[in-house]
Amino acid sequence: MPKSDLRIDILGTSFSISADEEAVYLENLLAYFRSAVENTQKKTGLQDPLKIAIVTGFLLCDELYKKPKIDPDRKDFQEAEKLLLDMIVRVEKVLEDPG
Repeated sequence: MPKSDLRIDILGTSFSISADEEAVYLENLLAYFRSAVENTQKKTGLQDPLKIAIVTGFLLCDELYKKPKIDPDRKDFQEAEKLLLDMIVRVEKVLEDPG
């Protein structure tokens, strides 16, 4: 995958990054972060950019930590994986013999 560049202008600083992700994904990620920063500012009343960034990062970590983890040993996960693999095999057969 080619690298995408993203210009970040937030909290009084600006810089560019390159990442092995699609540009649209990076833009969506930045929009999500901007929204989180705005929410942090509204909830806390903080004005200092460093403090806002730290509290926002902490809240985002909390959000991520609370998300349910996928257990690959769960029976329903295994069933979904089997169904997906079966579908892939069928699609490959159709693509091999379009006839």
